[in-house]
Amino acid sequence: MNDRDFEPANPPEEEESLSEPIELPLEDVLDLHAFSPKEVRDLVEDYLQQAYEAGFTQVRIIHGKGKGVQRAMVHAVLAKSPYVRAVETAPVDWGGWGATVVYLKGRGEEK
Repeated sequence: MNDRDFEPANPPEEEESLSEPIELPLEDVLDLHAFSPKEVRDLVEDYLQQAYEAGFTQVRIIHGKGKGVQRAMVHAVLAKSPYVRAVETAPVDWGGWGATVVYLKGRGEEK
């Protein structure tokens, strides 16, 4: 065997920089499963602000069931947010106690 046996058939093209943020469409559901716990607080705060500014009146945050640590962290952020009118555990078909439904204040309501 020689080194040529291990060369890729097509050499990889120059990779794009991963340091650039990727713009994703804003949706009414935020699934936190893909994020580390240290990212959750800032992520949820930013998401609530963007959802409020986009005119959403209700969003769902999926924090998972587990031991409840992530849920507690999310609820702590929700309790302090100027954009939140009310919260409740999601219905079973929306994730049950693994998700929280958040009712946002209307754009005319005082923050």
